[in-house]
Amino acid sequence: MSWGIERTPGSRVHRTDDGHVAVPLRLSRNGEHATDAELVLSMVETEHLHASLCRALEDHPALPSAPDCRGESMIEPVAPHRTGTGVR
Repeated sequence: MSWGIERTPGSRVHRTDDGHVAVPLRLSRNGEHATDAELVLSMVETEHLHASLCRALEDHPALPSAPDCRGESMIEPVAPHRTGTGVR
């Protein structure tokens, strides 16, 4: 018996009501569709996956059809974090 996993055709990665990220996946067994499921990740897990994927792709040029990743308008502003170390 062999299992396969791929992105669910026509489904988008989305945020859940509780702020997680859900990646729709299609599971197949012996080449036959078995079920659809979602990989649900916390925001921290999502950032780690994003960083890992970026590192895995760093030696490969982006395809012309590749989507823009986290453009300026997509990034949420983050307030600077001060540690109180006295360093300015």
